[in-house]
Amino acid sequence: MNLEKQINEITGFKNLELLATQVVEGFVSGLHKSPFHGFSAEFAEHKIYNNGESTKHIDWKLFAKTDKLYTKRYEEETNLRCHLIIDNSSSMHYPAMKEMSINNLNKIGFSVLAGAAIMNLMKRQRDAIGLSIYSDVYEYYSGEKGSERHHQQLLSHLNAALASKREQIQTKSYTHLHLIAEKLKRRSLVFLFTDMFQSDIEEEKLFEALQHLKYNKHEVVLFHTYDKEKELQFDFNNRPKKFVDVETGEHVNVYADNIKENYETAVKRYFDDLAVKCGQYRIKYVPVDTNNHFNKILTTYLVERGKYG
Repeated sequence: MNLEKQINEITGFKNLELLATQVVEGFVSGLHKSPFHGFSAEFAEHKIYNNGESTKHIDWKLFAKTDKLYTKRYEEETNLRCHLIIDNSSSMHYPAMKEMSINNLNKIGFSVLAGAAIMNLMKRQRDAIGLSIYSDVYEYYSGEKGSERHHQQLLSHLNAALASKREQIQTKSYTHLHLIAEKLKRRSLVFLFTDMFQSDIEEEKLFEALQHLKYNKHEVVLFHTYDKEKELQFDFNNRPKKFVDVETGEHVNVYADNIKENYETAVKRYFDDLAVKCGQYRIKYVPVDTNNHFNKILTTYLVERGKYG
């Protein structure tokens, strides 16, 4: 199967790697204006020399310029192991879009580009990255590696997930998270992108699965993706509309204004409960409006990476 040819024939990002690079370079250029000045040093291919280490790989030319000792990093060296997990169920493809760009994204588009941007940062730092994609089935898994070939392979699978057709595809996230927890043998920083559309019972099971990851000593960050305008504020005109569940096909005919207030109250309560429960389970909870900038994602990555160790 020619995956690259398939991707070019269906709608996705024309150049995911280029877009991810633009996102990261824009973010990095602004670091000197933020509290994270100093993280930029990690983007070089060097690390600070520690007393007692071998002097074999000290970069003496850099020492002459900076009067500081740094050792060279090599491709096989990795300071961090990170695993990206992407929910690829039908609801993640809302709202439907014919074409996507950095300024025109749905939940799966945002998740894919954010994941690619994190991968770009890790590539610069010579860290290892892995990827899982799931829906009603476990679509893809790759363990953590740091090679260029591996990086390109993951980009291809991210773009393929973005471009795949998702008609009434449901998921039980907890089932796949338990499988991923069993696969991750070495301590990792785990990022989960999902819109958290679960029933009450499934939500409880989901947090049990997240606890499985925590039990195995992984650090877990939940990026809760949603379209704020439509899914939180319920911003629709008051003409009669048919609202369809994209995962089950069930529908209801209503006037938006008739349910807007109750809807907003219920959703806000749900979001607040998620944040509280994540705090109880010591899971980093990051609410993400897909219409906002990627800096929130990348800043979270840097903070969590700084804690790792």
